[in-house]
Amino acid sequence: MSSDKKRPRPANAPEPPESTTPAGSDGSGGSDRSGESGGSDGSADPGPRPGRLTGAAAVCAVEALALAVWGVYLLVMGLLGRPDSPQQAEMGGLTLIALGVIPLLAARGLLLRRSWSRGPALITQIMALPVAYTLLTSTGGLIPAGIALAALAVTGLVLIVNPTTTEALGIRGPAGGA
Repeated sequence: MSSDKKRPRPANAPEPPESTTPAGSDGSGGSDRSGESGGSDGSADPGPRPGRLTGAAAVCAVEALALAVWGVYLLVMGLLGRPDSPQQAEMGGLTLIALGVIPLLAARGLLLRRSWSRGPALITQIMALPVAYTLLTSTGGLIPAGIALAALAVTGLVLIVNPTTTEALGIRGPAGGA
């Protein structure tokens, strides 16, 4: 009789079986959470994480690190240095540190195959392009930084919009990916 008690539960609550089955992985990110905590992620995931997805996550992580380092630099120089406006330097530093959280979360989401992470990752790459252009049109030592940022942003865009990455994130194209 104890097995009879277990059978009606999945029938009454169909959501838990869907979140642990491979068919549920085509839907939302809820199935990814069950796959990461349990040992069934091999059956829920279509296979190993593609290198392009890992590369996109690495690009986002590098950008997050760069934003955080630049933010800490501005914050320290605002507190200890002699900038024209200490308040602007400190606020700029705090803003860059806060902005560094976005690509960091996107990188983590990409590594965990969360479909929501594609949006913040794309936005980060798109926002990096005007910054790279500004650095490229400046003078001195900022030009190499602009080249590096432009290369990183374009690489990130290519990796994120790649069909392999899109498929690994469980994102379907228009018309259901016919």
